[in-house]
Parts: sequence; C-alpha cells; structure tokens
Amino acid sequence: MSDVSMPDVPMPEAGKTVLITGAAGGLGRAFALGFAGRGYRVAVADINLEGAEQTAKLVREAGGEAAAFPADVTSVESTEDLAKSCADFGNGSIDVVLNNAAVYAGVTRSPFEDIDPAEWDLVMNVNLKGPWLVTRAASPYLPEGGRVINLSSATIFSGSEQWLHYVASKGGVVALTRVMAKELGRRGITVNAIAPGFTLTEASYGLMENAENYGVDRGAIKRASQPEDVVGAALFLAGPDSSYYTGQTMVVDGGRQFI
Repeated sequence: MSDVSMPDVPMPEAGKTVLITGAAGGLGRAFALGFAGRGYRVAVADINLEGAEQTAKLVREAGGEAAAFPADVTSVESTEDLAKSCADFGNGSIDVVLNNAAVYAGVTRSPFEDIDPAEWDLVMNVNLKGPWLVTRAASPYLPEGGRVINLSSATIFSGSEQWLHYVASKGGVVALTRVMAKELGRRGITVNAIAPGFTLTEASYGLMENAENYGVDRGAIKRASQPEDVVGAALFLAGPDSSYYTGQTMVVDGGRQFI
C-alpha cells in the first residue's frame, strides 16, 4: 500500500468528514489513507476496534485527522451509536458514508445446495443489511451535497460459481443503491456503488495461491487490481466532479468485463 501525504494546497474536500466501515485493514484501510490524503477527517469504523485504531494511527502519523469507532453493522443500536459519534467527530455532520464492511474471505465456497443457512444469514446481514442500517443511522447527519458509496462486487455480473450467498448479497447492494439514490436525491445527496474486480488485499492473498495473477489474462489491462485503483473511484464519487452522478454502479476491474 502506498504512503499517504497531506495536500500542500487546500482541496475542496478539506475538512469534510468521511465514515468508512470495515476499515480495520485491507481495502477499508486503503480508503482511509486515500481520503485522508485529500484532506478529509476520517472516521474509521470496524467490529475489530484494535485494527480500526491501527488504521486511525496510520492516518494520524501521515498528518491526517482520524478517530476509530467500534461498529457492528448488523445492529441497530451499534450503527446509531456509530453515526452519533461520527457526527460529533465531524462537528455535527457526516459528509460521506462509505459502506465497505463485508464478509468476504471467510465465506465458504460450495454449490448452492450445500450452503449453510446460518452462513447465508451472516453474509446477508453484514453485506446487505449492514449498508442499509449504517446509511439509515447516518441519514439525519448527511447534509445537502452529501455522498453515500456502497461496495458491491464485479462478481454480480460474472455470476461467480459456488459463491451464491456472497454474489446475491452484493447484487442486493446495487438494488439498495438505486432506491436510496431516489429517496436521498430529494435532499441533494448522491448514492452510488462501486463493483471492484478481484483486488489484491490481505484477504485476497488468503483466498488462493498466486493471487496476483488471478484473472489477469481476462482483463483489457494486464495487471492485478491494487487497492488504490478502487480508492480512486471512491474519491471521484465523493468529490465535487460527481454531483450529477447517482444511482450508478461503477465497475473497477481493469476491463475484465464490459457492462
């Protein structure tokens, strides 16, 4: 992961607050460092508070402003506490909500007939119910011009086999994004989704050997996806140049599929 440096010249985003869930490591940590590099005040949330605190420490060491918060995205009470704490941290508002928390590396790959119903419920609770509850709790603190960014997955377009519960949950995120875009659009708030392809994070390396070469031959761009590739998409969706872009799903997979 590349180092972050604070901007020398004030940027339009400077001083705004972003809430990032699932930010104890991996892509969430990359998001935190990337947003800090644009001058955002970063609220780092995760059920793994120790990891979240480590991410916040890295942001502060780079010269940014960050605070870590515990969050169980499947709990109404936890998400409401999180939203209030983040709004207090953000001087009364939350400018960007980035719903990144997900069950991914620990998901059992098996034919759909063999999926454990308990694991199905866990995946749906975290990956689909979670973005709803977090955005629901943050809604009172989102100002006009606010942004919501949900993490889907390019697997919803490829129909990745033996991963039905994960793929279905991420397909639901796209549907959720479209409805929220209409409802929050009345307040001048945009809601979009990012659908990354296979991206090299700690979790991805844990899924398979030779992860850096997985799917590279299928892409128009012949290299593996790095976290920074996805971070760039999120920064665009959160920034001033995307104010008329909403309800959309941005596929970031190096051209492995064209939608």
